[in-house]
Amino acid sequence: MFDPKNPDPTWSVSTMQRVADEPTLAAAALRYANLGIPVFPCVPGGKQPLTPNGFHDATSVARVVHAWWQRTPDANIGLPTGAPTGVLVVDVDVHADASGFDAFERARNQGFGNDWAWLVRTPSGGLHAYYPNVRGQEQRSWQAPAAHIDFRGDGGYVIAPPSRVPVEGAQRSYDVIAVATHPAKPVDAVELRRFLEPPRPVRTLPQPGMSAKGCRPDALARTVALTPEGGRNHALFWASCRMVENGLSHADVMGWLGPAAQYAGLSDREIETTVNSAFRIATRLGPGSRPGPTPASEGIHL
Repeated sequence: MFDPKNPDPTWSVSTMQRVADEPTLAAAALRYANLGIPVFPCVPGGKQPLTPNGFHDATSVARVVHAWWQRTPDANIGLPTGAPTGVLVVDVDVHADASGFDAFERARNQGFGNDWAWLVRTPSGGLHAYYPNVRGQEQRSWQAPAAHIDFRGDGGYVIAPPSRVPVEGAQRSYDVIAVATHPAKPVDAVELRRFLEPPRPVRTLPQPGMSAKGCRPDALARTVALTPEGGRNHALFWASCRMVENGLSHADVMGWLGPAAQYAGLSDREIETTVNSAFRIATRLGPGSRPGPTPASEGIHL
């Protein structure tokens, strides 16, 4: 939900710092809204949205934002990433036994992510590096668990300054720690992910109808992830059928193949449609049969 009178977010390199200096979360949320930056409330001290549809309910309509924070003055501020706000975020995680800072430094040394607009220290000691979005260019959110780095773009959100989260019994805030003196440029999220998670070599994709006995879910997922445009739906359908035949649940199939298909470049809608079709066909045919090579009648266009 956007304000038609102020459709474009207004950012400058100092915007985040000025908003973070507001004395209350309610005042900060309203300032974001007045700059045309859509926000939404999250639980006080947490990250869970308070609105029914989460970040999809974000708005820059000041009266709505005012009403939300009148109802919950200590609500944290959710900020959609990607097209709605015009910002992208690389989230560097810190855990008790691991950190994403080394991976982020390696990426920056290779030229990925140097041109941030501002840096925000998270309550856990991690980092949010903000970059401008490219209008009209979709960059989907993703996670790189092994590198302890997440990317928040289209389809994601972050908690924005000056929100607060309790850590080890103390309230800690999201703090702006650096503002760029260089021109900020978008981060190439696809290339960053390829650097953080180099694809492993895989065998050629078997044709539908060939036996997949002994195939592991991780191998099927890698096959889907590395299939080029033109064969991505085909690969996802084939891998989904193999998993169904081996007794995996819908949640397990989506858990293994969803991220892989996103990595290959398929949209969430294409992924869900293809996996659902695989379940319908594989379940109907039973474990002793194989779906034909052209399941276009089920809505899959290969």
